[in-house]
Amino acid sequence: MTTEAPDTAAAHAAQEQPQEGLNNRLNWLRAGVLGANDGVVSTAGIVMGVAGATTDRSAILIAGVAGLVAGAISMAAGEYVSVSTQRDAELALLAKERRELEETPEAELQELEDYLRSKGLSEDVSVEVARQLTERDALRAHAKLELGIDIDDITNPWSAALASMLSFTIGALLPLLTMTLLPHPSRIWGTVVAVVLALALTGWTSARLGYARPARALARNVLGGLLAMGVTYLIGGLVGSHVS
Repeated sequence: MTTEAPDTAAAHAAQEQPQEGLNNRLNWLRAGVLGANDGVVSTAGIVMGVAGATTDRSAILIAGVAGLVAGAISMAAGEYVSVSTQRDAELALLAKERRELEETPEAELQELEDYLRSKGLSEDVSVEVARQLTERDALRAHAKLELGIDIDDITNPWSAALASMLSFTIGALLPLLTMTLLPHPSRIWGTVVAVVLALALTGWTSARLGYARPARALARNVLGGLLAMGVTYLIGGLVGSHVS
């Protein structure tokens, strides 16, 4: 049985927990996919509900545009608050780690050695790797290995908020345009088909980003969208019949 050289082990240790770094880099893409999905479902529900109550194209357009604007702003604000909270937590953890490295460097070195041993490195290699990583950049090593934080890739709330807002708008435009541009006899089924295709795409994409099975996520996404459109259309029809 061979033992890894310290330099090789150090390189492997520096690459621990790649998933967290990947999630940070793809944070804006996740927000974009979720925003597009919400834009499709929520706006499709609105225009379907209004279409169930009236055939007036202007009423459908006004309701859809209002839902689009309100939804895009709400998604951006919500994403900004959520990612800002995550960013604040990451910065607080880094500040705590930096303070501990200044006040108790020996204890932090021992902590890093223990962590490396828990990953299967021998005691001698763990000591050498911990020493080398500490000499190169102690904070970076502790942040990456213990906290799963890449100090060069802290989450950005503005990029997530912008991606969410733009993707929501793009997703919302699909049912809004199909419902208002198609002629009355085919607008309902045309919107349903367009929404199903869009939800299949966002469901597949979100599953790939989360390393899940695409078929299950795709089916869940499409069925949820169909349910939302069906319920709002029926409610719109009931309300419209009583109001008129």
